[in-house]
Amino acid sequence: MELGVVGDGEFCLGFRLVGIQHVYEVEEDGNWEKAVTKAMADEEVGILIMPSEVIPDLHPATRQDIVSSVRPVVIPIGAVEESDLREKIKQAVGVDLWDKEEGSGG
Repeated sequence: MELGVVGDGEFCLGFRLVGIQHVYEVEEDGNWEKAVTKAMADEEVGILIMPSEVIPDLHPATRQDIVSSVRPVVIPIGAVEESDLREKIKQAVGVDLWDKEEGSGG
């Protein structure tokens, strides 16, 4: 499983510098839908990182794909706090790591 990134040049630069190879860069006037769809179709990508501020602008079907995707798990980051990150981790791992009752074995 590899890390993947979708974003503009500035967003992707740091990820490239640390060696991430699955980078789907969107030009300033580019098509986010196409980049997100292509990244999600990459079978080597297990975790896909993208800026959270573009998600509301995506087509509703694409947003639904992002929310319901188990592989890759899409992790939105940026200025807008992602409230369902806990739910995404639970979906990927299969348990709620923050639930004390579930994690305590009884």
